[in-house]
Amino acid sequence: MRYEPGSRFYDEMFTALGAARAHYQGVETYLNALGVEEFRRRHQLLDLAFRNQGITFTVYGDAQGTERTFPFDPVPRIIPASEWSHIESGLTQRVRALNAFLADIYSGAQILGDGVIPAELVYTSAHFRREVHGVLPPGGVFTHVVGTDLIRNEQGEYLVLEDNLRSPSGVSYLLANRQAMTRVYPGMFEGQGVRPVQHYASALLKLLLASSPRENGTVVVLTPGMYNSAYFEHAYLAQQMGVELVEGRDLFVDGGRVWMRTTGGRRQVDVIYRRIDDDFLDPLAFRRDSALGVAGLVDVYRQGRVAIANAIGTGVADDKAVYAYVPDMIRYYLNETPILNNVPTYLGWNAEHLEFMLANAQDLVFKSVGEAGGYGMLIGPAATREEIQAYLEKVRRDPRDFIAQPVVGLSRHPTFYPDSGGFEAAHVDLRPYILFGQDVTIVPGGLTRVALRRGSLVVNSSQGGGSKDTWVLDHDGPAAPLGMTQLLHGDTSPGQAPSQSQSQSQSGGGQSQTQSQSQSQWQGGFGAVPLGGEVSAQSLAQLADHAALHRAQAADEAQVAAYSESQRAADAPPPPALAPADSPGPHSFQQQLEKDQLGADGEDR
Repeated sequence: MRYEPGSRFYDEMFTALGAARAHYQGVETYLNALGVEEFRRRHQLLDLAFRNQGITFTVYGDAQGTERTFPFDPVPRIIPASEWSHIESGLTQRVRALNAFLADIYSGAQILGDGVIPAELVYTSAHFRREVHGVLPPGGVFTHVVGTDLIRNEQGEYLVLEDNLRSPSGVSYLLANRQAMTRVYPGMFEGQGVRPVQHYASALLKLLLASSPRENGTVVVLTPGMYNSAYFEHAYLAQQMGVELVEGRDLFVDGGRVWMRTTGGRRQVDVIYRRIDDDFLDPLAFRRDSALGVAGLVDVYRQGRVAIANAIGTGVADDKAVYAYVPDMIRYYLNETPILNNVPTYLGWNAEHLEFMLANAQDLVFKSVGEAGGYGMLIGPAATREEIQAYLEKVRRDPRDFIAQPVVGLSRHPTFYPDSGGFEAAHVDLRPYILFGQDVTIVPGGLTRVALRRGSLVVNSSQGGGSKDTWVLDHDGPAAPLGMTQLLHGDTSPGQAPSQSQSQSQSGGGQSQTQSQSQSQWQGGFGAVPLGGEVSAQSLAQLADHAALHRAQAADEAQVAAYSESQRAADAPPPPALAPADSPGPHSFQQQLEKDQLGADGEDR
């Protein structure tokens, strides 16, 4: 593959001298063998598959429309075993401290009394909820699901950029990415030792059931509805866990319990995996104008008759100003040295920090403490003087709501750009997902987000970013040679030419056929070596590897062809329905009557 890693930023795949890192060598070999044109063709197939499966996200206020296919780049981000062990230890340490912090501030608040964190900073946070002070969730677990954003600086050190403890999103794309990659690039995984991720949904369900106040409780996923930016994820997770996806109007409170309306009557709900912010959960406790929540829910929660994940009030711990004190939380609650460092952070409420922020705005990145998704940011080096001045006016009016950080040169990764037909460097970050309960479960990898706008440091999907499949290996590299699994389990009969392979597959009534042929110094059959001649063990090993390689390539191509056929069939318009013999035509009176009734309420179902 033709690619320039450069030397200014840390490149995930290549060294500064242009050599592939050990854990990437197998993928580099695969990409070189596949070729750019075939890679481009499969990339188009991925886009088609994502569209057919409805893997989308929403951008609010965009003139081009809100619903979009989630951009995906097929060059995987790979993390070797030793690096992942370091990340996993750091995340486990961090989530334990954050949960201890939440349990503390909603009870005795000893950390505030000891002056480790300013009480003013906590109590002025928009996400601190006095309504649940003194409420201890089942098992003392506040942070059931955490998404921590990691970046890598110019020296290759992993840093924590922020913690997401309210309703971290994106895990459905992680799962969908892996599923699509194994179907469109199956040969890329061969012999790589990639750890699986598909157990996430079952692990999440187990965690939620463990928090139920009753045995064999009922779990639901609470969504704001189909117009929410992450609705695909809400529906996907509910389907994967085998639980009901509900809106606020599907639930009600009666007799001090939460019930779900069903066609068979009401059913008690024990655990709510909510994807709704605190403000909208209960109009009797929070925003009176909320039509998304359940009236009386907070009262049932305080009585311990329903569990809510994540717990109400967790947002105070992912306040971007409180974030600066997480290393102090680790030392205070765990008596340990932080494994993963923060990005240096200046706090607007601190007078000395504010003075520095105002004087050096052109060199800093400003963030609003309550915003997410890349909104409310100012990147000083990329902003005009007028933009900086307008932003600083907001900072001066309410300094508590802003932080600033130095510009960190996010690591880069080879990314395929269809418009140029080549691989270019793009900045990436990483969001691992942590499930916290009696045990800590971290899905190997996470969602790698990539800044697809050339030169951009902003990876959020709402700002033009996309994603990559993230591999965690069970070794540090290099990987086993391609085709070794087929070599161990396949059949290399002496009369079969290893240089030719053919496979056929059939899907959905359509057939696809791929044939891989190549010539090499090994012609196969009895002509591979002279009869009666001496053959070295090395030559036999090379012959076997060559045969296995071609069988792997043929299997890879056959699987992709079958998947391509199924996706194109799904994308094709359905054939016109045949009208019954006694039908008056395609627009009967009965059909027109039904059409008028359906449109009477103005809702397109």
